[in-house]
Amino acid sequence: EQYKKLWPADLHLIGKDIIRFHTIYWPIFLMALGEPLPKQIFGHPWLLQGDGKMSKSKGNVMYADDLVDFFGVDAVRYFVLHEMPFENDGVISWELLTDRINSDLANTLGNLVNRTISMSNKYFGGVVENTGVCEAVDEDLKAVATGTYAKVEEKMAQLRVADAMTEIFSLFKRCNKYIDETEPWILAKDEAKKARLATVLYNLVEGIIIGASLLEPYMPETAERIAKQLNTSLRDFDQLEQFGLYESGSKVTDQPEILFARLDMKDVAKKEAELEEAMIKAAAEHEAEEANAEAEKAEQEAIDIEPKTEIEYDDFAKMQFQVGEIISCEAVPKSKKLLCSQVKIGSQVRQIVSGIKAHYSPEEMVGKKVMVLVNLKPAKLAGVMSEGMILCAEDAEGNLALVTPEKNMPAGAEIC
Repeated sequence: EQYKKLWPADLHLIGKDIIRFHTIYWPIFLMALGEPLPKQIFGHPWLLQGDGKMSKSKGNVMYADDLVDFFGVDAVRYFVLHEMPFENDGVISWELLTDRINSDLANTLGNLVNRTISMSNKYFGGVVENTGVCEAVDEDLKAVATGTYAKVEEKMAQLRVADAMTEIFSLFKRCNKYIDETEPWILAKDEAKKARLATVLYNLVEGIIIGASLLEPYMPETAERIAKQLNTSLRDFDQLEQFGLYESGSKVTDQPEILFARLDMKDVAKKEAELEEAMIKAAAEHEAEEANAEAEKAEQEAIDIEPKTEIEYDDFAKMQFQVGEIISCEAVPKSKKLLCSQVKIGSQVRQIVSGIKAHYSPEEMVGKKVMVLVNLKPAKLAGVMSEGMILCAEDAEGNLALVTPEKNMPAGAEIC
């Protein structure tokens, strides 16, 4: 039943980088199954980092959780939706986020709601009443408020989300302009104009709640906070072309809250730097962990004994064993198991890495005569080149012991 309800999709929304898969292969699968195709497919653009490609090593990756923790979820929603144009990629950075929040959310929207509620409390004890004292300037505000829904609907039908949000904020800007036009602070000085002042504030509240209702799909938490402060509820879409539905005589909150505080770029830059530093540190730790894991794997491969198949004498004869004398030894950095020995074999000195750190200290290794497989192909273990293999014996408990010649043989003596 869910499938029948939800498919075919009215809109199949994907990233533009996978258009080929969703417009060629996916429809082919559906047609082969005899299922209907989605009615529309939209490949949306990307949101790019401000200073180029994101990289953990550079420390410039922007994670949604970090942005939400600092800016708030609705602020991030607004920026992402507003800054991704229909045709082109958008750009995101901490600085751009801050500028957009300060200009649109703190100034245009937050300041409008706060001023309206504060004036209602100051002049009428919070009671908002429509006294019907209208002037010509009111009609333009009403026309913008009641006409915004149709504009938003048209933009959304074209999948122009950013343009739809711009229309909503045009309504909020018109409300701010209405304050400048009507000058409530001047009206408040004249008792004879008190009824006119009441209508002005009523019109502002009505315009705000229409805008907040339009804003709900994009910024649900903010829309609800606005409605709560105005002591009303958000409206259904079929009510948004009507002006004057706010119940006259309702009382707004006497403790208005700031929807979006203005941000200081210094504080934002400090937070960004902290996250970048933490990210670079985490990346370095991750690389070190991967290096250790690789080293441990290499060590295990070096010391693991697996069942061998029988070989011919000619295969054995290919291996060259000689006596070696360890002249120096040290632990391999960032490794739990590896020692790196300098081994004298005749007139040559070979560097050999062995997984025996748990059984011998570097000091114990120095001076020992050992058996060495000298014609083993060189390989890197934990990033260190090894040019042979020192032979050890291993018991059932995993204890290792160096294989040494019974008699004092010179370094370089061939083992046969």
